Amino acid sequence: MQLATLDIAIVVLYGFAIFGLAQYVSRDKAGAGPKNTTDYFLASKNLPWWAIGASLIAANISAEQIVGMSGSGYAIGLAIASYEWMAALTLLIVGKFFLPIFLRNEIYTMPQFLERRYGPAIRTLMAVFWLVLYVFVNLTSIIWLGSIAVTKVAGVDQTVALIGLGAFALLYQLRGGLKAVALTDIVQVTLLILGGLIIAYLTLTQIGAGAGVFAGWHKLVTTAPDHFHMILKKGDPHYADLPGLSVLIGGMWIANLSYWGFNQYIIQRALAAKDLPEAQKGVLFAAFLKLLMPLIIVVPGIAAVLIAPGLERPDEAYPAMMRLLPTGLLGLVFAALIAAIIASTASKINSIATIFTLDIFAKLPSQQGAKDNEQKLVTIGRIAAVVAIILAVLTARPLVGQSEQAFQFIQEFTGFFTPGITIIFLLGLFWKRANQAGAIVAAIASVVLSWAFKELLPDLPFMDRMGVVFLVSLVLSVVVSLATPASGDRDVIKMGDVTYGTRATFNVGALAVVLALIALYATWW
Repeated sequence: MQLATLDIAIVVLYGFAIFGLAQYVSRDKAGAGPKNTTDYFLASKNLPWWAIGASLIAANISAEQIVGMSGSGYAIGLAIASYEWMAALTLLIVGKFFLPIFLRNEIYTMPQFLERRYGPAIRTLMAVFWLVLYVFVNLTSIIWLGSIAVTKVAGVDQTVALIGLGAFALLYQLRGGLKAVALTDIVQVTLLILGGLIIAYLTLTQIGAGAGVFAGWHKLVTTAPDHFHMILKKGDPHYADLPGLSVLIGGMWIANLSYWGFNQYIIQRALAAKDLPEAQKGVLFAAFLKLLMPLIIVVPGIAAVLIAPGLERPDEAYPAMMRLLPTGLLGLVFAALIAAIIASTASKINSIATIFTLDIFAKLPSQQGAKDNEQKLVTIGRIAAVVAIILAVLTARPLVGQSEQAFQFIQEFTGFFTPGITIIFLLGLFWKRANQAGAIVAAIASVVLSWAFKELLPDLPFMDRMGVVFLVSLVLSVVVSLATPASGDRDVIKMGDVTYGTRATFNVGALAVVLALIALYATWW
Protein backbone atom coordinates (compact mmCIF):
# COMPACT_ATOMS: atom_id res chain seq x y z
CA MET A 1 0.00 0.00 0.00
CA GLN A 2 1.29 3.45 -0.92
CA LEU A 3 0.01 6.83 0.16
CA ALA A 4 -0.78 9.26 -2.63
CA THR A 5 0.33 12.87 -2.48
CA LEU A 6 -3.13 13.93 -1.27
CA ASP A 7 -3.06 11.33 1.50
CA ILE A 8 0.37 12.48 2.66
CA ALA A 9 -0.81 16.10 2.62
CA ILE A 10 -3.79 15.23 4.85
CA VAL A 11 -1.58 13.38 7.33
CA VAL A 12 0.96 16.22 7.43
CA LEU A 13 -1.85 18.76 7.88
CA TYR A 14 -3.20 16.72 10.78
CA GLY A 15 0.24 16.59 12.37
CA PHE A 16 0.76 20.34 12.20
CA ALA A 17 -2.81 21.10 13.32
CA ILE A 18 -2.86 18.84 16.36
CA PHE A 19 0.65 19.85 17.42
CA GLY A 20 -0.27 23.52 17.08
CA LEU A 21 -3.49 23.03 19.04
CA ALA A 22 -1.61 21.22 21.81
CA GLN A 23 0.89 24.08 22.10
CA TYR A 24 -1.92 26.65 22.06
CA VAL A 25 -3.80 25.10 24.97
CA SER A 26 -0.46 24.61 26.80
CA ARG A 27 0.38 28.30 26.86
CA ASP A 28 0.77 30.02 30.23
CA LYS A 29 -1.97 32.51 30.94
CA ALA A 30 -0.88 36.10 31.42
CA GLY A 31 0.05 36.77 35.04
CA ALA A 32 -0.43 33.14 36.08
CA GLY A 33 3.28 32.39 36.48
CA PRO A 34 5.01 29.13 35.50
CA LYS A 35 3.18 25.82 35.71
CA ASN A 36 3.01 24.02 39.03
CA THR A 37 2.39 20.30 39.55
CA THR A 38 -1.41 20.74 39.63
CA ASP A 39 -1.32 22.61 36.32
CA TYR A 40 0.99 20.11 34.62
CA PHE A 41 -0.18 16.77 35.96
CA LEU A 42 -3.88 17.51 36.61
CA ALA A 43 -4.68 20.24 34.06
CA SER A 44 -5.26 22.78 36.87
CA LYS A 45 -8.15 20.55 38.08
CA ASN A 46 -10.51 22.26 35.69
CA LEU A 47 -11.32 19.73 32.97
CA PRO A 48 -14.90 19.84 31.59
CA TRP A 49 -16.95 16.65 31.17
CA TRP A 50 -16.52 16.43 27.39
CA ALA A 51 -12.74 16.61 27.70
CA ILE A 52 -12.76 13.94 30.43
CA GLY A 53 -14.92 11.54 28.41
CA ALA A 54 -13.05 12.07 25.17
CA SER A 55 -9.68 11.78 26.88
CA LEU A 56 -10.69 8.53 28.60
CA ILE A 57 -11.45 7.01 25.20
CA ALA A 58 -8.43 8.52 23.46
CA ALA A 59 -6.15 7.22 26.20
CA ASN A 60 -7.69 3.76 25.98
CA ILE A 61 -8.26 3.30 22.25
CA SER A 62 -4.93 3.09 20.53
CA ALA A 63 -2.97 0.71 18.37
CA GLU A 64 -3.43 -2.05 20.94
CA GLN A 65 -7.20 -1.71 20.45
CA ILE A 66 -7.50 -0.69 16.81
CA VAL A 67 -4.85 -3.02 15.41
CA GLY A 68 -4.76 -5.58 18.22
CA MET A 69 -8.48 -5.91 18.91
CA SER A 70 -9.31 -5.85 15.22
CA GLY A 71 -6.83 -8.71 14.89
CA SER A 72 -8.63 -10.54 17.68
CA GLY A 73 -11.90 -9.88 15.86
CA TYR A 74 -10.37 -11.57 12.82
CA ALA A 75 -9.22 -14.56 14.88
CA ILE A 76 -11.97 -14.82 17.51
CA GLY A 77 -14.96 -12.75 16.42
CA LEU A 78 -17.45 -10.40 18.08
CA ALA A 79 -16.83 -11.99 21.50
CA ILE A 80 -13.74 -9.78 21.88
CA ALA A 81 -16.17 -6.80 22.02
CA SER A 82 -16.91 -7.78 25.63
CA TYR A 83 -13.78 -5.84 26.58
CA GLU A 84 -15.50 -2.72 25.24
CA TRP A 85 -19.09 -3.31 26.27
CA MET A 86 -18.35 -4.52 29.79
CA ALA A 87 -16.04 -1.52 30.17
CA ALA A 88 -19.09 0.73 29.65
CA LEU A 89 -20.77 -0.85 32.67
CA THR A 90 -17.55 -0.64 34.67
CA LEU A 91 -17.29 3.09 33.99
CA LEU A 92 -20.71 3.61 35.55
CA ILE A 93 -19.56 1.82 38.73
CA VAL A 94 -16.37 3.90 38.81
CA GLY A 95 -18.36 7.11 38.46
CA LYS A 96 -20.89 6.25 41.17
CA PHE A 97 -18.78 4.51 43.81
CA PHE A 98 -15.06 5.24 43.32
CA LEU A 99 -14.83 8.85 42.17
CA PRO A 100 -16.74 10.28 45.17
CA ILE A 101 -14.03 8.93 47.50
CA PHE A 102 -11.08 9.92 45.30
CA LEU A 103 -12.28 13.47 44.67
CA ARG A 104 -13.41 14.06 48.26
CA ASN A 105 -9.87 13.21 49.40
CA GLU A 106 -8.21 15.26 46.63
CA ILE A 107 -6.27 12.31 45.28
CA TYR A 108 -3.72 13.08 42.54
CA THR A 109 -2.26 9.62 41.97
CA MET A 110 -3.24 6.06 42.80
CA PRO A 111 -0.04 5.44 44.82
CA GLN A 112 -0.91 8.56 46.83
CA PHE A 113 -4.26 7.00 47.75
CA LEU A 114 -2.49 3.83 48.87
CA GLU A 115 -0.13 5.78 51.12
CA ARG A 116 -2.95 7.75 52.73
CA ARG A 117 -4.99 4.58 53.21
CA TYR A 118 -2.30 2.04 54.16
CA GLY A 119 1.10 3.67 54.60
CA PRO A 120 4.25 4.61 52.63
CA ALA A 121 5.59 1.10 51.87
CA ILE A 122 2.68 0.11 49.64
CA ARG A 123 2.85 3.46 47.84
CA THR A 124 6.46 2.93 46.83
CA LEU A 125 5.92 -0.72 45.92
CA MET A 126 2.98 -0.01 43.63
CA ALA A 127 4.52 3.13 42.14
CA VAL A 128 7.55 1.12 41.00
CA PHE A 129 5.29 -1.65 39.71
CA TRP A 130 3.17 0.72 37.65
CA LEU A 131 6.21 2.45 36.18
CA VAL A 132 7.61 -0.90 35.01
CA LEU A 133 4.22 -2.00 33.65
CA TYR A 134 3.51 1.28 31.87
CA VAL A 135 6.92 1.56 30.24
CA PHE A 136 7.74 -2.05 29.35
CA VAL A 137 4.27 -3.48 28.63
CA ASN A 138 1.75 -0.76 27.80
CA LEU A 139 3.90 1.91 26.18
CA THR A 140 5.93 -0.61 24.19
CA SER A 141 2.74 -2.29 22.95
CA ILE A 142 1.18 0.99 21.84
CA ILE A 143 4.11 2.16 19.75
CA TRP A 144 4.93 -1.34 18.44
CA LEU A 145 1.42 -1.98 17.12
CA GLY A 146 1.27 1.60 15.88
CA SER A 147 4.49 1.10 13.96
CA ILE A 148 3.02 -2.05 12.35
CA ALA A 149 0.09 -0.04 11.05
CA VAL A 150 2.28 2.80 9.79
CA THR A 151 4.60 0.34 8.04
CA LYS A 152 1.75 -1.58 6.38
CA VAL A 153 -0.05 1.55 5.20
CA ALA A 154 2.74 3.97 4.37
CA GLY A 155 5.61 1.60 3.62
CA VAL A 156 7.81 3.33 6.21
CA ASP A 157 10.57 1.29 7.82
CA GLN A 158 9.23 0.00 11.13
CA THR A 159 12.15 1.30 13.18
CA VAL A 160 11.63 4.77 11.69
CA ALA A 161 7.92 4.50 12.49
CA LEU A 162 8.67 3.50 16.09
CA ILE A 163 10.97 6.46 16.64
CA GLY A 164 8.70 8.89 14.80
CA LEU A 165 5.55 7.97 16.75
CA GLY A 166 7.36 8.09 20.08
CA ALA A 167 9.06 11.41 19.38
CA PHE A 168 5.91 13.13 18.13
CA ALA A 169 3.84 11.94 21.13
CA LEU A 170 6.58 13.13 23.49
CA LEU A 171 6.96 16.59 21.97
CA TYR A 172 3.19 16.99 21.57
CA GLN A 173 2.54 16.90 25.34
CA LEU A 174 5.91 17.85 26.81
CA ARG A 175 5.09 21.52 27.33
CA GLY A 176 1.51 21.36 28.58
CA GLY A 177 1.22 17.99 30.30
CA LEU A 178 -2.27 16.58 30.88
CA LYS A 179 -3.98 19.77 29.71
CA ALA A 180 -2.36 19.48 26.28
CA VAL A 181 -3.47 15.85 26.07
CA ALA A 182 -7.03 16.16 27.38
CA LEU A 183 -8.11 19.34 25.60
CA THR A 184 -6.98 18.04 22.20
CA ASP A 185 -8.44 14.57 22.70
CA ILE A 186 -11.91 15.67 21.57
CA VAL A 187 -10.36 16.27 18.13
CA GLN A 188 -8.52 12.96 18.28
CA VAL A 189 -11.63 11.00 19.25
CA THR A 190 -13.76 12.69 16.59
CA LEU A 191 -11.20 11.76 13.96
CA LEU A 192 -10.91 8.23 15.36
CA ILE A 193 -14.67 7.61 15.24
CA LEU A 194 -15.02 9.16 11.79
CA GLY A 195 -12.16 7.06 10.40
CA GLY A 196 -13.48 3.87 11.97
CA LEU A 197 -17.00 4.42 10.63
CA ILE A 198 -15.61 4.99 7.14
CA ILE A 199 -13.70 1.69 7.25
CA ALA A 200 -16.73 -0.19 8.60
CA TYR A 201 -18.95 1.32 5.91
CA LEU A 202 -16.59 0.50 3.04
CA THR A 203 -15.86 -3.05 4.21
CA LEU A 204 -19.54 -3.88 4.59
CA THR A 205 -20.32 -2.21 1.27
CA GLN A 206 -17.73 -4.37 -0.50
CA ILE A 207 -19.07 -7.52 1.14
CA GLY A 208 -22.57 -6.48 0.06
CA ALA A 209 -21.37 -6.39 -3.57
CA GLY A 210 -23.30 -3.25 -4.45
CA ALA A 211 -26.45 -4.09 -2.47
CA GLY A 212 -25.58 -1.74 0.40
CA VAL A 213 -24.26 -1.79 3.95
CA PHE A 214 -27.12 -3.80 5.45
CA ALA A 215 -26.80 -6.46 2.76
CA GLY A 216 -23.08 -6.63 3.56
CA TRP A 217 -23.80 -6.99 7.25
CA HIS A 218 -26.32 -9.78 6.59
CA LYS A 219 -23.85 -11.61 4.37
CA LEU A 220 -21.07 -11.23 6.93
CA VAL A 221 -23.25 -12.63 9.73
CA THR A 222 -24.52 -15.56 7.66
CA THR A 223 -21.18 -16.40 6.02
CA ALA A 224 -19.13 -16.25 9.22
CA PRO A 225 -21.64 -17.21 11.94
CA ASP A 226 -18.88 -18.61 14.16
CA HIS A 227 -17.59 -15.05 14.55
CA PHE A 228 -20.87 -13.75 16.02
CA HIS A 229 -21.16 -15.28 19.48
CA MET A 230 -20.55 -13.08 22.51
CA ILE A 231 -20.39 -16.00 24.96
CA LEU A 232 -18.05 -18.75 23.74
CA LYS A 233 -18.76 -22.34 24.71
CA LYS A 234 -16.29 -24.96 25.86
CA GLY A 235 -14.76 -26.58 22.82
CA ASP A 236 -14.49 -23.30 20.94
CA PRO A 237 -10.87 -22.90 19.75
CA HIS A 238 -10.71 -19.48 21.44
CA TYR A 239 -12.42 -20.44 24.70
CA ALA A 240 -9.10 -19.99 26.53
CA ASP A 241 -9.11 -16.29 25.58
CA LEU A 242 -12.77 -15.62 26.44
CA PRO A 243 -14.06 -18.42 28.66
CA GLY A 244 -17.84 -18.26 28.48
CA LEU A 245 -19.65 -16.51 31.32
CA SER A 246 -16.41 -15.26 32.83
CA VAL A 247 -16.77 -12.20 30.62
CA LEU A 248 -20.03 -11.37 32.41
CA ILE A 249 -19.65 -12.65 35.96
CA GLY A 250 -16.02 -13.73 36.28
CA GLY A 251 -12.48 -12.63 35.70
CA MET A 252 -13.22 -9.83 33.24
CA TRP A 253 -14.71 -7.80 36.10
CA ILE A 254 -11.41 -7.97 37.93
CA ALA A 255 -9.53 -6.72 34.87
CA ASN A 256 -12.04 -3.97 34.16
CA LEU A 257 -12.25 -2.64 37.72
CA SER A 258 -8.48 -2.53 37.92
CA TYR A 259 -8.07 -0.83 34.55
CA TRP A 260 -10.87 1.74 34.70
CA GLY A 261 -10.99 2.38 38.42
CA PHE A 262 -7.45 2.08 39.77
CA ASN A 263 -5.20 2.76 36.80
CA GLN A 264 -3.40 6.11 36.92
CA TYR A 265 -3.23 6.23 33.14
CA ILE A 266 -7.05 6.24 32.96
CA ILE A 267 -8.38 7.67 36.20
CA GLN A 268 -6.09 10.72 36.04
CA ARG A 269 -8.54 12.41 33.67
CA ALA A 270 -11.43 12.12 36.11
CA LEU A 271 -9.21 13.26 39.00
CA ALA A 272 -8.61 16.46 37.02
CA ALA A 273 -12.32 17.37 36.95
CA LYS A 274 -13.41 20.65 38.48
CA ASP A 275 -15.98 18.80 40.63
CA LEU A 276 -17.62 15.40 41.12
CA PRO A 277 -20.71 15.92 38.91
CA GLU A 278 -18.46 17.00 36.04
CA ALA A 279 -16.31 13.88 36.48
CA GLN A 280 -19.39 11.67 36.55
CA LYS A 281 -20.75 13.23 33.35
CA GLY A 282 -17.36 12.60 31.79
CA VAL A 283 -17.31 8.88 32.60
CA LEU A 284 -20.93 8.58 31.42
CA PHE A 285 -19.95 10.15 28.08
CA ALA A 286 -17.07 7.67 27.85
CA ALA A 287 -19.48 4.78 28.59
CA PHE A 288 -21.67 5.75 25.62
CA LEU A 289 -18.61 5.97 23.38
CA LYS A 290 -17.57 2.50 24.56
CA LEU A 291 -20.82 1.06 23.21
CA LEU A 292 -19.84 2.35 19.77
CA MET A 293 -16.24 1.14 19.73
CA PRO A 294 -16.78 -2.46 18.48
CA LEU A 295 -18.43 -1.12 15.33
CA ILE A 296 -15.31 0.81 14.36
CA ILE A 297 -12.71 -1.66 15.68
CA VAL A 298 -14.00 -5.25 15.77
CA VAL A 299 -16.33 -5.29 12.75
CA PRO A 300 -13.56 -4.42 10.23
CA GLY A 301 -11.51 -7.27 11.68
CA ILE A 302 -14.39 -9.72 11.21
CA ALA A 303 -14.99 -8.38 7.69
CA ALA A 304 -11.38 -9.19 6.87
CA VAL A 305 -12.28 -12.88 7.25
CA LEU A 306 -14.19 -12.59 3.96
CA ILE A 307 -12.23 -9.84 2.24
CA ALA A 308 -8.67 -10.88 3.15
CA PRO A 309 -8.69 -14.54 4.23
CA GLY A 310 -5.41 -16.23 5.01
CA LEU A 311 -3.57 -13.32 6.58
CA GLU A 312 -0.22 -14.34 8.03
CA ARG A 313 -0.93 -12.58 11.35
CA PRO A 314 -4.31 -11.48 12.78
CA ASP A 315 -2.84 -8.06 13.62
CA GLU A 316 -2.62 -7.38 9.87
CA ALA A 317 -6.44 -7.32 9.54
CA TYR A 318 -7.03 -3.60 10.10
CA PRO A 319 -4.20 -2.41 7.83
CA ALA A 320 -5.48 -4.83 5.18
CA MET A 321 -8.94 -3.24 5.34
CA MET A 322 -7.41 0.18 4.90
CA ARG A 323 -6.34 -0.88 1.41
CA LEU A 324 -9.98 -0.53 0.37
CA LEU A 325 -9.87 3.20 0.89
CA PRO A 326 -9.62 5.56 -2.08
CA THR A 327 -7.11 8.40 -2.21
CA GLY A 328 -8.03 11.13 0.24
CA LEU A 329 -10.08 8.89 2.48
CA LEU A 330 -6.99 6.75 3.04
CA GLY A 331 -5.15 9.82 4.28
CA LEU A 332 -8.04 10.75 6.57
CA VAL A 333 -8.34 7.26 8.09
CA PHE A 334 -4.56 6.94 8.38
CA ALA A 335 -4.52 10.28 10.20
CA ALA A 336 -7.24 8.92 12.51
CA LEU A 337 -5.13 5.86 13.27
CA ILE A 338 -2.10 8.02 14.00
CA ALA A 339 -4.32 10.28 16.15
CA ALA A 340 -5.30 7.31 18.30
CA ILE A 341 -1.72 6.14 18.63
CA ILE A 342 -0.40 9.59 19.47
CA ALA A 343 -3.17 10.39 21.96
CA SER A 344 -2.74 7.12 23.82
CA THR A 345 1.05 7.31 23.79
CA ALA A 346 1.04 10.90 25.04
CA SER A 347 -1.40 9.97 27.81
CA LYS A 348 0.74 7.06 28.92
CA ILE A 349 3.90 9.21 28.89
CA ASN A 350 2.17 11.84 31.03
CA SER A 351 1.00 9.27 33.58
CA ILE A 352 4.49 7.77 33.80
CA ALA A 353 5.90 11.25 34.44
CA THR A 354 3.19 11.91 37.05
CA ILE A 355 3.86 8.76 39.07
CA PHE A 356 7.65 9.05 38.87
CA THR A 357 7.63 12.70 39.87
CA LEU A 358 4.99 12.77 42.61
CA ASP A 359 5.31 9.26 44.03
CA ILE A 360 9.05 8.56 43.66
CA PHE A 361 11.15 11.70 43.21
CA ALA A 362 9.10 14.06 45.40
CA LYS A 363 9.22 11.52 48.23
CA LEU A 364 13.02 11.42 48.35
CA PRO A 365 14.38 12.83 51.64
CA SER A 366 16.42 15.39 49.74
CA GLN A 367 13.27 16.88 48.20
CA GLN A 368 11.25 17.35 51.37
CA GLY A 369 10.71 21.05 52.02
CA ALA A 370 12.92 22.16 49.13
CA LYS A 371 12.36 25.72 47.95
CA ASP A 372 10.95 26.29 44.45
CA ASN A 373 10.02 22.60 44.43
CA GLU A 374 6.97 22.98 42.19
CA GLN A 375 8.85 24.15 39.09
CA LYS A 376 11.58 21.62 39.76
CA LEU A 377 9.05 18.80 39.89
CA VAL A 378 7.54 19.85 36.56
CA THR A 379 11.05 19.76 35.05
CA ILE A 380 11.66 16.31 36.53
CA GLY A 381 8.36 15.16 35.05
CA ARG A 382 9.46 16.28 31.60
CA ILE A 383 12.79 14.47 31.97
CA ALA A 384 10.96 11.31 33.10
CA ALA A 385 8.77 11.53 30.00
CA VAL A 386 11.83 11.67 27.72
CA VAL A 387 13.49 8.71 29.43
CA ALA A 388 10.27 6.65 29.31
CA ILE A 389 9.79 6.96 25.56
CA ILE A 390 13.46 6.22 24.87
CA LEU A 391 13.21 3.01 26.92
CA ALA A 392 9.98 2.02 25.19
CA VAL A 393 11.41 2.52 21.71
CA LEU A 394 14.50 0.47 22.55
CA THR A 395 12.59 -2.45 24.10
CA ALA A 396 9.42 -2.63 21.98
CA ARG A 397 10.73 -5.15 19.45
CA PRO A 398 12.23 -7.72 21.86
CA LEU A 399 9.34 -7.49 24.34
CA VAL A 400 6.24 -7.30 22.11
CA GLY A 401 7.39 -8.14 18.61
CA GLN A 402 7.22 -11.93 19.08
CA SER A 403 3.56 -12.05 20.18
CA GLU A 404 1.03 -13.32 17.63
CA GLN A 405 -1.87 -11.37 19.16
CA ALA A 406 -0.48 -8.41 21.05
CA PHE A 407 -3.82 -7.47 22.61
CA GLN A 408 -4.14 -10.90 24.21
CA PHE A 409 -0.47 -10.70 25.32
CA ILE A 410 -1.22 -7.50 27.21
CA GLN A 411 -4.32 -8.94 28.87
CA GLU A 412 -2.59 -12.13 30.02
CA PHE A 413 0.57 -10.44 31.28
CA THR A 414 -1.27 -7.81 33.31
CA GLY A 415 -3.56 -10.56 34.60
CA PHE A 416 -0.71 -11.71 36.88
CA PHE A 417 -0.99 -8.47 38.86
CA THR A 418 -4.60 -7.40 38.34
CA PRO A 419 -6.23 -9.53 41.11
CA GLY A 420 -3.93 -8.10 43.77
CA ILE A 421 -4.43 -4.51 42.61
CA THR A 422 -8.20 -4.89 42.60
CA ILE A 423 -8.21 -6.39 46.11
CA ILE A 424 -5.95 -3.67 47.52
CA PHE A 425 -8.19 -0.88 46.25
CA LEU A 426 -11.59 -2.48 46.89
CA LEU A 427 -10.68 -3.29 50.48
CA GLY A 428 -9.04 0.11 50.87
CA LEU A 429 -12.18 1.86 49.66
CA PHE A 430 -14.86 -0.15 51.40
CA TRP A 431 -13.39 -2.05 54.39
CA LYS A 432 -11.81 0.04 57.12
CA ARG A 433 -10.16 -2.96 58.79
CA ALA A 434 -7.90 -3.62 55.77
CA ASN A 435 -4.28 -2.73 56.53
CA GLN A 436 -0.89 -2.49 54.86
CA ALA A 437 0.13 -6.05 55.76
CA GLY A 438 -2.99 -7.42 54.11
CA ALA A 439 -2.44 -5.22 51.06
CA ILE A 440 1.14 -6.42 50.59
CA VAL A 441 0.05 -10.04 50.99
CA ALA A 442 -2.59 -9.50 48.29
CA ALA A 443 0.00 -8.06 45.91
CA ILE A 444 2.50 -10.87 46.46
CA ALA A 445 -0.10 -13.64 46.44
CA SER A 446 -1.54 -12.38 43.17
CA VAL A 447 1.78 -12.78 41.34
CA VAL A 448 2.84 -16.04 43.01
CA LEU A 449 -0.53 -17.75 42.62
CA SER A 450 -0.93 -16.56 39.02
CA TRP A 451 2.45 -18.03 38.15
CA ALA A 452 1.71 -21.26 40.02
CA PHE A 453 -1.67 -21.77 38.37
CA LYS A 454 -0.22 -21.01 34.95
CA GLU A 455 2.49 -23.66 35.46
CA LEU A 456 0.33 -26.29 37.17
CA LEU A 457 -2.90 -25.73 35.18
CA PRO A 458 -1.76 -24.45 31.78
CA ASP A 459 -5.15 -25.23 30.22
CA LEU A 460 -7.03 -23.02 32.69
CA PRO A 461 -8.13 -19.87 30.78
CA PHE A 462 -6.29 -16.82 32.05
CA MET A 463 -9.56 -15.02 32.79
CA ASP A 464 -10.70 -17.91 35.02
CA ARG A 465 -7.24 -17.97 36.54
CA MET A 466 -7.64 -14.31 37.49
CA GLY A 467 -10.95 -15.12 39.16
CA VAL A 468 -9.52 -17.98 41.23
CA VAL A 469 -6.41 -16.00 42.17
CA PHE A 470 -8.61 -13.06 43.16
CA LEU A 471 -10.70 -15.16 45.53
CA VAL A 472 -7.74 -16.90 47.17
CA SER A 473 -5.75 -13.65 47.49
CA LEU A 474 -8.80 -11.88 48.90
CA VAL A 475 -9.17 -14.49 51.64
CA LEU A 476 -5.46 -14.26 52.47
CA SER A 477 -5.60 -10.46 52.57
CA VAL A 478 -8.62 -10.46 54.90
CA VAL A 479 -7.08 -13.07 57.22
CA VAL A 480 -3.76 -11.19 57.46
CA SER A 481 -5.54 -7.87 58.02
CA LEU A 482 -7.56 -9.34 60.89
CA ALA A 483 -4.47 -11.01 62.38
CA THR A 484 -2.36 -7.82 62.40
CA PRO A 485 -2.90 -4.35 63.89
CA ALA A 486 -5.27 -2.00 62.08
CA SER A 487 -3.92 0.90 60.03
CA GLY A 488 -4.67 3.34 62.85
CA ASP A 489 -3.33 6.85 62.25
CA ARG A 490 -1.87 5.83 58.87
CA ASP A 491 -5.39 5.72 57.43
CA VAL A 492 -6.23 9.36 56.73
CA ILE A 493 -8.80 8.79 53.98
CA LYS A 494 -11.98 10.72 54.82
CA MET A 495 -15.17 8.70 54.34
CA GLY A 496 -17.68 10.18 56.76
CA ASP A 497 -19.13 12.82 54.45
CA VAL A 498 -18.77 10.92 51.15
CA THR A 499 -22.10 10.64 49.33
CA TYR A 500 -22.87 8.20 46.53
CA GLY A 501 -25.96 9.98 45.27
CA THR A 502 -25.90 10.93 41.59
CA ARG A 503 -27.81 13.48 39.57
CA ALA A 504 -30.75 12.64 37.32
CA THR A 505 -28.62 13.08 34.18
CA PHE A 506 -26.22 10.38 35.30
CA ASN A 507 -29.01 8.06 36.42
CA VAL A 508 -30.93 8.29 33.14
CA GLY A 509 -27.79 7.90 31.06
CA ALA A 510 -26.64 4.92 33.14
CA LEU A 511 -30.01 3.21 32.65
CA ALA A 512 -29.73 3.73 28.89
CA VAL A 513 -26.27 2.13 28.87
CA VAL A 514 -27.49 -0.88 30.85
CA LEU A 515 -30.51 -1.40 28.57
CA ALA A 516 -28.28 -1.17 25.50
CA LEU A 517 -25.96 -3.82 26.93
CA ILE A 518 -28.85 -6.15 27.70
CA ALA A 519 -30.08 -5.78 24.11
CA LEU A 520 -26.62 -6.38 22.62
CA TYR A 521 -25.92 -9.54 24.62
CA ALA A 522 -29.44 -10.87 24.10
CA THR A 523 -29.04 -10.44 20.34
CA TRP A 524 -25.57 -11.98 19.97
CA TRP A 525 -25.46 -14.46 22.85
